[in-house]
Amino acid sequence: MKIVKKILLGIAVIIAIALIAGLFMDNEFAIGREVTINKPKDEVFAYVKSLKNQNNYSKWALMEPGMKKEFRGTDRTVGFVSAWEGNDVGKGEQEIRRIMEGEQVDFEVRFEKPFRSVAQSHIRTEALPEANTRVRWDFEGRNKYPMNVMNGLMKWSLGRDLQTGLNNLKSILETGQIAEAK
Repeated sequence: MKIVKKILLGIAVIIAIALIAGLFMDNEFAIGREVTINKPKDEVFAYVKSLKNQNNYSKWALMEPGMKKEFRGTDRTVGFVSAWEGNDVGKGEQEIRRIMEGEQVDFEVRFEKPFRSVAQSHIRTEALPEANTRVRWDFEGRNKYPMNVMNGLMKWSLGRDLQTGLNNLKSILETGQIAEAK
């Protein structure tokens, strides 16, 4: 019985420390990753401008191939929405909010499950010498207290997932092979 009490006390102390730390942590988070693709910028931008194409390279889209997907509007235009619902990926939607032709596409990502949240995402392209293109994928959001305690873990996890997606994108554009669902 003493061991159980010590374990429960230890868990309570850890939770208390996390909650106290959350009082001093920033509510906002920003994650960005990039990759260089051996293709001209126009070709790369044309591909990333399509929200439907994210289904070919985004780690989250590839996690659950059987998820329910719905599209509203015209892809590659402001206002196009890609919605999803699945057991592993939860429920939400992503909308194209702005297109700076040849440069950047801005998305608003709205999560419903497992919890409600709104984030902003951007994919930018930059021409490099020798017909190479730098692609940067950014994700920004806000978590209110006490969820802000998760921001450090989210930065690590989301950063890793963004990099996986960018690596898949590089592979698709350089080899023509669509990433396999995992």
